[in-house]
Amino acid sequence: MSLFITLEGPEGSGKTSAMKIVLEQLKNDGYDIITTREPGGTPISEQIRNVILDKDNTKMDSITEAMLYAASRRQHLVEKIWPALKENKLVFCDRYLDSSLAYQGFARGNDVEKILEINKFATDGTFPDLTLLFDLEPEIGLERINKNKGREVNRLDLENITFHHKVREGYLILAARYQDRFVIIDASKPLEEVVEAAYQAIKNKLGE
Repeated sequence: MSLFITLEGPEGSGKTSAMKIVLEQLKNDGYDIITTREPGGTPISEQIRNVILDKDNTKMDSITEAMLYAASRRQHLVEKIWPALKENKLVFCDRYLDSSLAYQGFARGNDVEKILEINKFATDGTFPDLTLLFDLEPEIGLERINKNKGREVNRLDLENITFHHKVREGYLILAARYQDRFVIIDASKPLEEVVEAAYQAIKNKLGE
């Protein structure tokens, strides 16, 4: 069966590290899995990513930013996600549409419904089957980033703490709005507990 699963959370939530372990478990269970990320995932989308996250692009307008994310997302779907779903794969995407709503909508102070409409158009209304929200206090996440010297530091990491609080608040509002597909993972817990919670949420969605 095909399943489109997205991973969301504020900066430094640890979703990428936790999911590396979860994905190995699922592969050992015999699932056909493809992993990808946003912005990016395909050559054209990765080029757009470079523009979006470039630390020198401080003058980027927030609507320009939102539309660039949507453009990258469209290309990503066309080239990678839709074909994989047609092949009955489990598709795991590190960030997707909800990131645009949380960051470019709630945190930037733009009309969230307009951001949603831009993305509905770009994606032909493709929503995830399951969204895992790795929830964490922004202060903890940013501290983790500062300690992790090997992690990419991008333009969004450099925003002030108020911005990051708005991102988290936006995610929690989205989780309440889309309860049918969101599962909140407490990312402040030890890694093994985060991994187990994410794994069980996925297995539950698979009906196991």
